[in-house]
Amino acid sequence: EPACLTEERSYFCIPPVRFHGEKESIFHIVTCPLLRNAVSNLFQGRSFQYRGVSVAFAEKKRRKAGLSKFNDGLLSHRNWRKVTLAFRELTQNHLPNCQLIKGLEYGSEDVTILENGLALVSTGLKFPGLPSNPDIPGNIQLIDLRVGVNPVVLPIKGSFDTASFNPHGISVFTDEKDGSRYLFVVNHPHGGSQIEIFRFDEDEYTLLHIRTVKHELLQSVNDIVAVGVDSFYATNDYYFTNHILRTLEPLMSLTWCNVVYYSPNEVRSVSEGYPSANGINISPDKRYLYVSDILRHRIGVLEIQKDHSLTHIKDVEVGSIPDNIEVDPETGDLWIGCHPNGLKFVLCNPNDPPGSEVIRIQNIHSEKPVVTVVYEDDGSVLVGSSAASPYKGKLLIGTVYHKALCCDLQ
Repeated sequence: EPACLTEERSYFCIPPVRFHGEKESIFHIVTCPLLRNAVSNLFQGRSFQYRGVSVAFAEKKRRKAGLSKFNDGLLSHRNWRKVTLAFRELTQNHLPNCQLIKGLEYGSEDVTILENGLALVSTGLKFPGLPSNPDIPGNIQLIDLRVGVNPVVLPIKGSFDTASFNPHGISVFTDEKDGSRYLFVVNHPHGGSQIEIFRFDEDEYTLLHIRTVKHELLQSVNDIVAVGVDSFYATNDYYFTNHILRTLEPLMSLTWCNVVYYSPNEVRSVSEGYPSANGINISPDKRYLYVSDILRHRIGVLEIQKDHSLTHIKDVEVGSIPDNIEVDPETGDLWIGCHPNGLKFVLCNPNDPPGSEVIRIQNIHSEKPVVTVVYEDDGSVLVGSSAASPYKGKLLIGTVYHKALCCDLQ
């Protein structure tokens, strides 16, 4: 909640915070007094009416200089609509024989399918401002696509707090030495951000908790791709951890989000300059990473160096807001669950729900990658798609907080 708000002039006073590595400062948000209520709703995540609003940040002791500096980077109402693709309306472009999957009622935010047809799904994500089931903790579910689409919850063994489990992005690593599978899960217990590493037993259908990874550079992890039994790359979708400041990040056009490399011996930022970094995955030959640059509507292609640093190769525009990325192990094609209208997704209006969109990128490393819309729905069937993964003529589509869908590929 804002600490203070005056009737004459709308000042939202934010407690001291560490601002991009500088000394702690107090920042003020100055808004048009006529739109005080609208901005108040914005802070509560209930409205995004920015027309005519002037928002600026400044250090308390150097207000004028700060206002000038930050005002240059603020998004206008028109630009905000372009960033969120608020103008987009979808036509129905469905696949044949689609069926909603019973048992996945409260989200299937990330989906990954093993080469043997076992699909792992993270479900039950609780995120501020989005619908969720507050009475049931999140879990990991398994679907054996070889025999049907009947999800089962994977029991978790070991010392692990299942009551606060709030899973987000997931990734599987297979140890070539003995074939062991390790499931890496982004977890947000009590609003925090950490990585859980489990060993997946394919015979018993269980998860054994191995360890929890926390680090100051992993402050707001969205997705993860495992590259070893205890190493991974992860994306941060926000720079700040304060909810109010998070709301303002996109409005200020900040590009402080990044990709972090983690191993027991080294943790560092390896790719920076993102307004928000979301989905991440790796090429079949393990040479490239793909990152969803969601507010720029594109997929970044980065080459992995021997020292684990990343070199930016190029970007591929997708015309939608890309979320999680799955990579076909045989063709190298990228399958992306997308949000066609970001404003609708944020507002979560049940009378005008956000739609779903699945995009496929073929030949991404060529001079002319082929970007194809495979599935579109206006929200009447599937709300807020976030992941899409193919397997033997089937396509499994997950959502942030809604249901999951399985369709035949044409």
